Amino acid sequence: MRDENNNNNNVVEDGFVRADQIDLKTIDEQLHRHLSRVLTLEKNKKSNNGGGGGGGGGNDDELREIPVKHDWEIDPSNLVIKSVIARGTFGTVHRGIYDGQDVAVKLLNWGEEGHRTQAELASLRAAFAQEVAVWHKLDHPNVTKFIGATMGATELNIQTDNGHFGIPQNICCVVVEYLPGGALKNFLIKNRRRKLAFKVVIQLALDMARGLSYLHSKKIVHRDVKTENMLLDKSRTVKIADFGVARVEASNPNDMTGETGTLGYMAPEVLNGNPYNRKCDVYSFGICLWEIYCCDMPYPDLSFSEVTAAVVRQNLRPEIPRCCPSSISNVMKRCWDANSDKRPEMDEVVSLLEAIDTSKGGGMIPVDQSQGCFCFRKKRGP
Repeated sequence: MRDENNNNNNVVEDGFVRADQIDLKTIDEQLHRHLSRVLTLEKNKKSNNGGGGGGGGGNDDELREIPVKHDWEIDPSNLVIKSVIARGTFGTVHRGIYDGQDVAVKLLNWGEEGHRTQAELASLRAAFAQEVAVWHKLDHPNVTKFIGATMGATELNIQTDNGHFGIPQNICCVVVEYLPGGALKNFLIKNRRRKLAFKVVIQLALDMARGLSYLHSKKIVHRDVKTENMLLDKSRTVKIADFGVARVEASNPNDMTGETGTLGYMAPEVLNGNPYNRKCDVYSFGICLWEIYCCDMPYPDLSFSEVTAAVVRQNLRPEIPRCCPSSISNVMKRCWDANSDKRPEMDEVVSLLEAIDTSKGGGMIPVDQSQGCFCFRKKRGP
């Protein structure tokens, strides 16, 4: 993952958040800001209130935090945190229950305090609270449901199976629906040798395409589309997750800059640090489509610098197997076109995938079968 921005000031204009003016160190750190509470600081002057006024009634300015209740804020008393699912640099992910619903709970640590001024923090919180309101209202079967969040306070306690523990002020609690199927990436790795039936390939791709089409219709650019950020529910439906670096699309493409994404999935314009738009997601989808079809990983043996140079200057793309039907290989090629203007919109991708006939097969040939197709070179991937 590589997030680089040159500016630390956040600017909100016409309801859009400028991606190039937000300090994105990591996805987890960014989620802290996405899901933090707006702190309104107002100065209250002490006055005598007309009651005889004289002595000693101070007029000192006082800073007071005014709690603002948002519709995305959860009630911590209804949250039960259970076992840890994963650990990261900036926090942990737990299984949990909120209002009787299975959830994933992410406890995010802002890190050491004092790195930013109070004014900078207030500006970031205000901007990201505006985005949280967007995420909270998303409703689509192929997008992970964001349930809510809360910014910790010293007096806040969250119930666990073993009692209670306090959450310090620099902890943010994020709650989303729990998806038991895990990451699509892991599902593909498990099926690397036997591959997936063609109808399964198309269904997984359609789920992802529909979710992205929905996000784009809401002017949301995910910016880190990859199979690791796609989760499966119990019926193997794909749901887009991890909006850590997502942005409300700027009306001016020049306001969307910065190398943001994951090696192997980043569009040439993003790798180059050029302005970009939602078509960077379309490029990443094309790589994911190849990955779903092949159950393999792109460019496993190349370094970041090698991939960057080859993708941008030599038009490097994953090698499409000869057994791949043209109906799906054409979608891959169109999606990862070097010219973003030539890439289709995601709603067109949905239509193209829906039109593919899966009744006659067309999937990859398993490694241990020989059916006249030499799609595999040396063994690659995990």
